[in-house]
Amino acid sequence: MSSGLTPPGPKGHFLIGHLLDSNRDTLNFLTQCARQYGDIVYLTAFNLPIYLLNHPDDIEYVLVTNNRNFIKDKWLRTRAGRRLLGNGLLTSEGDFWLRQRRLAQPAFHREQVAAYGQIMVDYTERMLANWQAGQVHDIHQDMMRLTLEIVAKTLFDADAASAADEVGRALEVVAALFDSQASFSDFLGNLLPMPSYFRFHQAVKRLDRIIHHIIQQRRSSGQEKKDLLALLLAAQDEDGSRMTDQQLRDETMTLFLAGHETTALALSWTWYLLAQHPEVENKLVAELREVLRGRAPSVTDLPQLRYAERVIKEAMRLYPPAWAIGREAIEDCEIGGYHVPAGAQIMLCQWILHRDARYFDQPEQFSPDRWDEELEKRLPRYAYFPFGGGPRLCIGSSFAMMEAVLILATIASRYQLKLVAGHSVTPMPSITLRPKEGIKVEVASRGGTL
Repeated sequence: MSSGLTPPGPKGHFLIGHLLDSNRDTLNFLTQCARQYGDIVYLTAFNLPIYLLNHPDDIEYVLVTNNRNFIKDKWLRTRAGRRLLGNGLLTSEGDFWLRQRRLAQPAFHREQVAAYGQIMVDYTERMLANWQAGQVHDIHQDMMRLTLEIVAKTLFDADAASAADEVGRALEVVAALFDSQASFSDFLGNLLPMPSYFRFHQAVKRLDRIIHHIIQQRRSSGQEKKDLLALLLAAQDEDGSRMTDQQLRDETMTLFLAGHETTALALSWTWYLLAQHPEVENKLVAELREVLRGRAPSVTDLPQLRYAERVIKEAMRLYPPAWAIGREAIEDCEIGGYHVPAGAQIMLCQWILHRDARYFDQPEQFSPDRWDEELEKRLPRYAYFPFGGGPRLCIGSSFAMMEAVLILATIASRYQLKLVAGHSVTPMPSITLRPKEGIKVEVASRGGTL
């Protein structure tokens, strides 16, 4: 039975609730709330109730057990969110979402994903051809460009090299806006004529031009292919109608952006952590030397690259690219013994759960060895959920993991990346968890492949 009581939480401002507290240092504020008030924390933004859930069972309830009672949160459904992503897989709901998901799924089947592996390695080697020992790189920018080109080629058979820099600049503008989503203008419906919104809309227009160019190139080519874009173009409803240009744009934009940013961030934070933990890097290099024996990696090597996979998993534990998931309750329900009213916002925070000492020994320590079979067996299902869960588990999770391991192995075989002294690296919780000022590294050669 529900207690009818409101969960505990910090005292907020009588008008704006906890907005300012959260905006000052979002990750620290939410973490402290969880540690002080427990598994369910009550927060507000103006008069909007927010329930921060910090227990795997409650997260499973929202994502799996009672997932039909929850839709995407208000922040993703703002005018800015709808303008960027439209009604694609990330934002759509109900039968329309299910139809689109089923349509896109074949492009992510195991056999199809495995076929992308050579492209991932080839594009990484193409990038490395321009690297030289002693150079300083923003490895976050490099990973964003690389994964953007890979997703454009594998899913849409398009060469995005010429557009990569433009996409990168546009995404910086987009991320900056969503970093301030918990703001007065956002809760006023994004109606205030702020300069950040003008810059945002111009950035989205640039992204639109790139996406429409990819679609038009394919339509005019007349070529028959078997990638995701081909599936989208050929899709028909029961009445024989095809996707509108807007639907094509929304799905392509969603997969184009989501399909590269999360992997790029997982790799960016991996390089950041490896540079600070030489003992982990040495163990990774030893595995690469044993498995690859001086050649480039391939999909067939993945079962032997166990430590490389653990390095990626551990990096995503400490710095999850999707650092939080939001939902909204459609109808009243009960979570953890508390009544949750319809319209309440639900927050599931990977950043908090992944660093919870109840589930991870020495949770702040970067230790890929923790990912042995015993941890996998005893860990609650939703103590670690970098790709979400339930019916809306990230459709590209297998693609992302394979890509991350292959890129890590290809680069680490040839280069060591050292953090530039004095450069501050700060996590920025925007739509994703970005390094605010990038990650500056100096490239050191290993003397050829291992």
